Amino acid sequence: MATGRIATFSIGITTTTSSSRACSSQPSLPTLAALGSFAYKSPHLSLQTSKSTITHHETLLKPLAIPKVPTLHHCQADNCTKSMEQLQTSIRKEFKKSSDPRAIMMVIDSIQRLGIAHHFEEEIYSQLGSLLDWDVGDDNLFDTALRFRLLRHNCFAASADVFKKFMDKNGDFKESLIRDTWGMLSLALKLPRHLRMARLEARNYIDEYAQERNHNPALLELAKMDFDMVQLLHQRELAEIVRWWNDLGLVEKLGFGRDRPTECFLWTVGIFPEPNDLVLFTEAIQRWDLGAMEELPEYMKISYMALCNTTNEIAYRILKQHGWNCAEQLKRTWIDIFEAFLAEAKWFNSGYIPNLKEYLSNGVTSAGSYMALVHSFFLIGNDLTKETISMMDPYPRLFSSSGEILRLWDDLGTSTEELERGDVASCIEIYMRENNMSHEDEGRKHIRKLIGKLWIELNGHLKDSKTLPPSIIKASLNLARTAQVIYQHGDDYNLSSVSDNVQRLLFGPINF
Repeated sequence: MATGRIATFSIGITTTTSSSRACSSQPSLPTLAALGSFAYKSPHLSLQTSKSTITHHETLLKPLAIPKVPTLHHCQADNCTKSMEQLQTSIRKEFKKSSDPRAIMMVIDSIQRLGIAHHFEEEIYSQLGSLLDWDVGDDNLFDTALRFRLLRHNCFAASADVFKKFMDKNGDFKESLIRDTWGMLSLALKLPRHLRMARLEARNYIDEYAQERNHNPALLELAKMDFDMVQLLHQRELAEIVRWWNDLGLVEKLGFGRDRPTECFLWTVGIFPEPNDLVLFTEAIQRWDLGAMEELPEYMKISYMALCNTTNEIAYRILKQHGWNCAEQLKRTWIDIFEAFLAEAKWFNSGYIPNLKEYLSNGVTSAGSYMALVHSFFLIGNDLTKETISMMDPYPRLFSSSGEILRLWDDLGTSTEELERGDVASCIEIYMRENNMSHEDEGRKHIRKLIGKLWIELNGHLKDSKTLPPSIIKASLNLARTAQVIYQHGDDYNLSSVSDNVQRLLFGPINF
């Protein structure tokens, strides 16, 4: 759903990027929420059933209800900050005292799963560095797997050869390991922790950790207070975004625009913890000149002006805060998106079905991945130099791998609905066509396998992308993680929906 993808990402790129700043009452700049979420209709080149249209079921168009932001949270800023600092000091002392490698790993694992690792980055890095030369032993699968996962997850070099001692001559894990329950569980999770959306994992693990008999009370209390404060920040940001979205008035003026800012905001939480008319619009975007607006139909002028004004406002904010004029780079991402939309529209109207490689190459762009990550790179502002800025053109392969995972999950989650509307072929249909498959379930199975292979590629880029700022590397990882949370319900209705996750993360209270 190309048009919706702009909305999906456009909100999710300016939120505060570190939970340590959660007490700030300064709202983030509302961004590009619904720009592009519009259908373009022409008697010459109709898009009524292409991916660029947004004729959806009524249930999907209905916006999520937004509860009133509470005036009181468990944590009040001043007292909560002081308590959190005391807890951090206590935990750091425990960190330094411990000399048991397994105990250190367990604490690091708990800290990261509880969503409070940003408070202990230096300590975690130092302790993991000391584990590089630790000899786990020949028969301890749990410690070996935990050490391997923590090192890889935190971008340390870790060879998979450490598991060879647990394998038989056929390359399978030894039968005797069946009795090692915790060791086997560390290998056999359906959804590995590395692939999980960090903020959702933290919310779920806080409840689980509280039930553990030997949990660390200081860690649990810090995790609850931190989640509470960040949730309050998210609520304030969401309220500001909804106010900005309503003031923009696009939904009232353009009846085919999507009204889903709350669902789109979930991307923020995840990433940081169209044609004759379409041709005209694309050409106007390429010129990036308000004078070009006069050539557009009346209903397009408002979205074109909103896009220009909002992007220029973002560029101004970045120039003011970070000292770099990135207007051209931001504009280029939007030009690329609309050219990708136009390509999809032409495919549909000509009946052309691209091969999977061609489809994915274009789909990463139309899904908004490059736009979201380039905007994030400049908005975060860490390590902005001529060298790192030059790495945005062409887009890094790291961005592409993450975007391909998003594109495939998007299709897994929405292709059934799009197929009912007669939309352009999805990756599932293309893969089935290329491999002479007749059953959709078989095609879906292979697309999931392809996602698994892309994760291996993405992990390699995460480990090797030393020249990119760590913040944008992490954002690329989180983009891929969040895609599964957003679209998994469409692939498996037994899993949590977007609405469920929004309510749980943004409005569900933590029990103290």
